[in-house]
Amino acid sequence: MKIISQDSPEWAVARLGCATASSVAKIVAKTKSGPAASRQNYLADLVAERLTNAPTVSFTNAAMQHGTETEPEARSVYEFYSKEEVLPAGFILHPTIEKSGASPDGFVGADGLLEIKCPLTATHIETLLTGNVDGKYITQMQWQMACADRKWCDFVSYDNRLPEAMRLFKKRVPRDNGMIANLTGEVIAFLAEVDQTVADLLKKYPAP
Repeated sequence: MKIISQDSPEWAVARLGCATASSVAKIVAKTKSGPAASRQNYLADLVAERLTNAPTVSFTNAAMQHGTETEPEARSVYEFYSKEEVLPAGFILHPTIEKSGASPDGFVGADGLLEIKCPLTATHIETLLTGNVDGKYITQMQWQMACADRKWCDFVSYDNRLPEAMRLFKKRVPRDNGMIANLTGEVIAFLAEVDQTVADLLKKYPAP
């Protein structure tokens, strides 16, 4: 398992043009008529990154900024209640698939990972009431486990705007080898399409 620290110069370079766990749900997204638009948009982003060697500009709003700022607090609360230490994970390259990887929010023990979300209050309340984890996050965590060779991932939803007893939601998601096998096929096909698109563009529009 190759891990690249988020503090290293290699981190941003390693992620360029790379299919990451947080976007695998886009790769497999489908409508009644075929692949969803999100798949094609993500493919275009990766093609652009490979052609320019620069990351695509991502949109950030107040809710996203809140999530980023609150994540360390959520990690501390998880450690307190779970009695587990969370170790930094960095960017983990997939063991067999080039240009794919994952950035879980931490390693837990010898077998686990942690994935933290600090969503809108309405979303957190729905999670508290239903106990369900959104399918796109299940996909994300399964790919994280595939990259890191781990057996489970704890999903955490955290909202410090609610009373203390309602702030932390935790659910353990076990590794699903069948799902990972299906995702592996989808990611390999997607990356092949990215490769071909880059090659076609360079052939038609060679650099001067």
